[in-house]
Amino acid sequence: MSEKLNGVSIQFAEVMKGYVSAEATTFADGYADGERAGHALALHVTVRIPDLGEFLAEGEHAGTLSGHINCPLLGGVCPVRSGTFRLMPDTADRDRKVMYYQVYCTTPGGEEFTFVGNKQVQHDAPLDAWKDTTTLFVNVYRGHADPGTPARDRLWVTGIISLGLMDFMQVLRGLSATDVQGKTSVTGLIAFGRFFAGKLWDVYGPHLPPAPNQPQRRYAKFTTEGVAGAAISTHPFLTADGLRLELTRFCRVPSDDVVLVVHGLTSSSDMFIMPEHRNLVQTLLDEGYGDVWTLDYRGSCRFPYNLARTLYTFDDIALFDHPAALQELRRHVGPRRRVHVVAHCVGALTMAMGLFGKTVEGISSAVLNSVALTPRVPAWSKTKLGVAPWVSDNLLGIEYYNPSWRREPGLSVGKLIAWGADLVHQECDSPECHMLSLMWGSGRPALFNHANLLPATHDRLGDLFGGVGVNYYRHVHKMVESGNRAVKYDQSDPRFAALPDDYTTHIAAQPTPILLLQGQDNRVFADSNIQCHELFERHAPGRHRLHVVPGYGHQDMFMGRDAAQDVFPHLLGFLKEHSHD
Repeated sequence: MSEKLNGVSIQFAEVMKGYVSAEATTFADGYADGERAGHALALHVTVRIPDLGEFLAEGEHAGTLSGHINCPLLGGVCPVRSGTFRLMPDTADRDRKVMYYQVYCTTPGGEEFTFVGNKQVQHDAPLDAWKDTTTLFVNVYRGHADPGTPARDRLWVTGIISLGLMDFMQVLRGLSATDVQGKTSVTGLIAFGRFFAGKLWDVYGPHLPPAPNQPQRRYAKFTTEGVAGAAISTHPFLTADGLRLELTRFCRVPSDDVVLVVHGLTSSSDMFIMPEHRNLVQTLLDEGYGDVWTLDYRGSCRFPYNLARTLYTFDDIALFDHPAALQELRRHVGPRRRVHVVAHCVGALTMAMGLFGKTVEGISSAVLNSVALTPRVPAWSKTKLGVAPWVSDNLLGIEYYNPSWRREPGLSVGKLIAWGADLVHQECDSPECHMLSLMWGSGRPALFNHANLLPATHDRLGDLFGGVGVNYYRHVHKMVESGNRAVKYDQSDPRFAALPDDYTTHIAAQPTPILLLQGQDNRVFADSNIQCHELFERHAPGRHRLHVVPGYGHQDMFMGRDAAQDVFPHLLGFLKEHSHD
């Protein structure tokens, strides 16, 4: 059929309008800030597919764009010098397609920029097809950037534009198919319509849940083969409330600057030493930080503490785990070396609680990814946080959630929950990935962008993540309900009298400079660190930094295949500012 369509060209024009901001770093904030400030952006483009036969046959389904962008924030009317359009090529997610717009433009003042827009076509809410196919999420980068590596480019403005109903009707009226003789091709119009409808059916049509296939293990569980050229030693220690935890030291050469790396909840220090890509510990060693330590606190999947009905909260980690870990570290490196911290997720939240609650002191600099003192979560996550603990304790009778339940033999409540997750999450064939999206965040998938993970990493999710008790959810929920602030869980418990009721009380008095890292697509803690930076700026202006990484979510900031090129340079630059030769 595609051979009969060779030489048939398709053409239609679109006008999408919305708002953008040069101050915001997330799409939603860019739209909201731009609307308040009156910073409108309109994209006027003509899409042309020169050869429909080739378009249907090749996987990218690409065409060209011409036209202009009208945006006062960019200087006015900016002509498109060249542009590419891709209509729903396959992505790393099985049930997600993307309509992709990329144009190179020049402002009236002669400054070059790259406009990148994506329509995210994914059936993740009822009756969402119209919104998905008409909403364009926009990033504008300075210069002629490489859209394939957005995290390495300079973000200028961001926001959201969309196609209104009347504009959509204009698109339909202007849609044309022309054969090589210049005549209207009804066959071409029908073929293009079938292609478009078929792609939408792939996303929004009913599907059976995937049949999971047990991946063959490439790397041993808890392997250290991802780190070369360092002496590796383990250092167990006890907390004041009687838990055995562990530090791992990767020592290449004596160093005045020591780095402590802290994982997130349900994972472990293994997320920083993965052998399938250039990992954080190896990068730090190679960049001159010759003494790197990783901490496995009580939230680590290396320990059995989360596979029981525990009542631990984040206050326990801030009061007992982090201070004891740093005491053990200091016992080996001495009191005078500069110690820097890189922490992720709940590790970052509890480290911030320790820093601002004064249980952790003497840190030269800290890099906190995803969340610090202002936990914010998507709406669906907020519902889960409020309901899941009660349902788990009183209706289901389960003590923890485990991403590997689907692989377990026999029948259990956990396995039924995993089957339910498979029914809802059809974006991939990994039941572990589905369960992780159920446990944390809101999205398909929730923890990362599939495109950022190597297949080997996706296959290892059951080794890299473990079970977690539900009481942690209660503490996150209390923080969210307390105005998105890190607060003590039980103010009446005398064990935590040394901790502040509100960890945001004394921001100005905390001297450690902090880099807040944030993935632009974070679907676990949303824009928490963006809001935290605004809070920091009000109380300690200029002391702390924020960096938002386009194209990244939550976990892929460290576990992504290209994190060493896209993410690590930002944290390394910050660490080096606060290190000394």
